[in-house]
Amino acid sequence: MKIAEEFREFLMEYKIVGIALAFIMGIATNDLVNSFVENMVMPLSNPLLSQGSWQTATLAIGPFVFGWGPFLAALINFIIIAMVVFIVVKKLLMAKITKSIHK
Repeated sequence: MKIAEEFREFLMEYKIVGIALAFIMGIATNDLVNSFVENMVMPLSNPLLSQGSWQTATLAIGPFVFGWGPFLAALINFIIIAMVVFIVVKKLLMAKITKSIHK
């Protein structure tokens, strides 16, 4: 019984459940943003490409072939997630500052 109590204390002390929930929400957010970029944003670039599709858009320089279409999708995905994280952290910090001022 002592091990179960120690494990419960460990979970409570290090807020493991909250971290696990944040991790799961992060994965879900990544999947959602990835789907948004791949299915809503990137198809808008297809008419502009002479190569047909953003998924197959490449740039050949000598023997090297760079897949710039998939890289562009990953870059847009990263920018959206970074912006969401920035906004959430900014709101949380503002709430923390406001709470500390009103104490």
